[in-house]
Amino acid sequence: MRTAEARIAAAKAAFNTTRSLIESAEAGVAVAEQEIDKLTIKAPFDGLLETDSAELGSLMQPGALCATIIQLDPIKLVGYVPETDIARVTLGAKARSKLISGQEVAGEVSFVSRSADTLTRTFRIDIDVPNPNLAISDGQTAEIMVASEGTMAHLLPQSALTLNDDGRLGVRLIDEKNRADFVPVTLLRDTAEGAWLRGLPNQARVILVGQEYVNSGVLVAPSYREAVQ
Repeated sequence: MRTAEARIAAAKAAFNTTRSLIESAEAGVAVAEQEIDKLTIKAPFDGLLETDSAELGSLMQPGALCATIIQLDPIKLVGYVPETDIARVTLGAKARSKLISGQEVAGEVSFVSRSADTLTRTFRIDIDVPNPNLAISDGQTAEIMVASEGTMAHLLPQSALTLNDDGRLGVRLIDEKNRADFVPVTLLRDTAEGAWLRGLPNQARVILVGQEYVNSGVLVAPSYREAVQ
């Protein structure tokens, strides 16, 4: 009887030993499979292979740079907004951009920084733009325009701008009594077509030539001619 019990105990011990060896072997296989998977390097996103710094057959350490992959669709445009205008930029706002090549693209604001650059005092904004045909390359220069709440503005030649005695920027107007008057303005945007100004009444007679030779209150004799487009 004791001999039979001893044989059963020995069989159980052998079984447990065998099971332990099998589990150890399975763990070794799993580790080997993980190491084999590391032989194939995969990026966490779809993109284009920009640089390949690893040589075939070279031994690489974990974390070492092996390649650079860039994702161009959608592409992210990065711009910086002055602190005076950052309150007018909101997430999801429509934006347009003109590349240095002349191509125009459209997208939406996806990020607005809440921390200003310590040197320029500007705030970073990101704009996501669809780029399915990969026509926009990484590193291109672009002029960004972000939509915001509209405001009344006038387009005038840059030459119409002048400074008063206090150094304020403005233009010379002609009032209803044909007297010259100085009105301060805010320069919204300077373009090739002229300067967009805020601060003028809806209708205004602006002195475009000779504004530097008159002072406020001086009677003037205005003359008009049709604007050349």
